[in-house]
Amino acid sequence: MILYLGRRILGVIGVLIAIAAITFVIFYVLPSDPAAAACGKSCSTERLTAIRAHMGLDQPLWRQFTDFVTGIFTGRTMGTGQYELHCHFPCLGYSYENSEAVWDLLMDRLPVSASLAVGAAVIWLVLGLSAGVAAALRKDTLTDRVLMVGAVAAASLPVYFTSMMLLYGVIRIAGLLPYPSYVPFGDDPLDWASNLLLPWLALAVLYAAMYARQSRSSMIETMAEPYIRTARAKGLPRRTVVVKHGLRAGMTPVLTIFGMDLGGLLAGAVITESIFGLPGIGRLFYGALSSGDQPVILGVTLLAATFIVVANLAVDLLYAVVDPRVRY
Repeated sequence: MILYLGRRILGVIGVLIAIAAITFVIFYVLPSDPAAAACGKSCSTERLTAIRAHMGLDQPLWRQFTDFVTGIFTGRTMGTGQYELHCHFPCLGYSYENSEAVWDLLMDRLPVSASLAVGAAVIWLVLGLSAGVAAALRKDTLTDRVLMVGAVAAASLPVYFTSMMLLYGVIRIAGLLPYPSYVPFGDDPLDWASNLLLPWLALAVLYAAMYARQSRSSMIETMAEPYIRTARAKGLPRRTVVVKHGLRAGMTPVLTIFGMDLGGLLAGAVITESIFGLPGIGRLFYGALSSGDQPVILGVTLLAATFIVVANLAVDLLYAVVDPRVRY
């Protein structure tokens, strides 16, 4: 297990470096000049040269990338003379828009995106798995058809439509909840949950529908396996057969997509955060794209890639816990 984990960690590092290189090249070979944008319209040649040196844009592309990667692990010094600035570990550079450290911007927005992603994940897992397992155990019955028709209908609703309907129905018409605004969990857990309830539901409706269909297919296939028939023939209670033998083995495909979905949402849900006005990483990324803030774009991309590859690694390790057959 230690050797396997070591190989996977090395693979994760290699994937992240490759993603950093691709993203770096894409955004740093664009024809736009971020130094000119930062300097403004009435900018002298001397000032433009100083800004380019401060940003490191006067160096060859390979040197810029090497400095960027080493700065993530050791920090780096940017610029020279009066424009010298030390970027502490882990250094992802500074925003062109407000000169704030990219790492600080990400860590400031991460609690919002993490709260949104984890809360929605709990809801969609409970709803999706419950509906999928219930439909599988009642295959080809009215219950199965109703649940699957509902899942298809929910999966067809875009997130922005569900979000707008929740805002209009729950807040505008019924007045049951205040308009969402992020409140840190440590300040008031109840207020934190009430402000995030509608964004959670907006995401959970779509994902629960997809998980219901996936878990239904997996459970139907698993419940037809020979070892399930053997367990039934031995006289084991139905609950034991379904939960201990069927559900654990049938959840392997669900775990795979869950790792991808949760990892992606941890890096921000752009549409949901924008509609509900949540200051998460998704809104930060959208703003950086609009303004061409390349360090922030690169930082968010790397953070998203890190979440996804780490989530995939965690899922691979959980396979052996969920399905004992994987251990062999």
